[in-house]
Amino acid sequence: MTTATAPDIHAYKTFAEFYPFYLGEHSNRTCRRLHFLGSSLALVCLATMVLSGQPVYLLYGLLCGYGCAWIGHFGFEKNKPASFKRPWYSFMGDWVMYKDIWTGKIPF
Repeated sequence: MTTATAPDIHAYKTFAEFYPFYLGEHSNRTCRRLHFLGSSLALVCLATMVLSGQPVYLLYGLLCGYGCAWIGHFGFEKNKPASFKRPWYSFMGDWVMYKDIWTGKIPF
C-alpha cells in the first residue's frame, strides 16, 4: 500500500514550477471566489489609500485580502495557505490567479 505524501513546497525553484501547485491548493470554487473578493477589496483599499493619503487603508487592504483567503482555505478548501511557507510565491500566485479569473482562464 502506497502512502501519498505532500509535496515539498520548498522544492519549487521558480514561480512557473510553483503555480500549478498553487492552483491545486485552490481547487474549491468558494475558496477561489473568496480570494477574488479579498483581492478586489484590497485593490479598493489601495486606491482609497492613494486618493485619501491615509496609510491605514494599506492595513485594511491586507486584512481584506488575507482574511478572505484564509477563510477560504480553512473553511472551504480545508488546507493551510501556502503563504505560511512560500509567502512571495503565494502572493504572486494570488495575483496571477486573479488575472486568470478575470480573463476566464480559471472558472469563477
